Amino acid sequence: MSSVKVKYIPRVLATAEAKVLINQLRSQYGELIFHQSGGCCDGSAPMCFEKGDFLVGDSDLWIGNVHGCDFFMSADQFEYWKHTQLTIDLTRGVGSSFSLEIPLGVRFIIRSRIFEPDEMNKLVPVRRGDDLQ
Repeated sequence: MSSVKVKYIPRVLATAEAKVLINQLRSQYGELIFHQSGGCCDGSAPMCFEKGDFLVGDSDLWIGNVHGCDFFMSADQFEYWKHTQLTIDLTRGVGSSFSLEIPLGVRFIIRSRIFEPDEMNKLVPVRRGDDLQ
């Protein structure tokens, strides 16, 4: 009996520049997670935390792993973003959030694209955030 491994399309990606910063933050802080902010503080921005410093609950969804970091989003916000692939990128300037990169004079931002109709049934499955803690 042969087993076929499903190749899922990731919901979250990171640019090369963002990956460099993620590596830098990981070397300084250890294991990291991202949570897509829902409008508080720095608008709707991906926020980077040390794993364990942000309480993921049953209203949060795990939507993927990006460059070794779990990525979460509130279930309500996911309803708006579920048709898009998110890409973590960087921009210069100081944001107003608690994300780990802020003191470095840069901040993570999200770029997005809408999934093609034929991609929708090939996406990484979403899981409840509290199931992963």
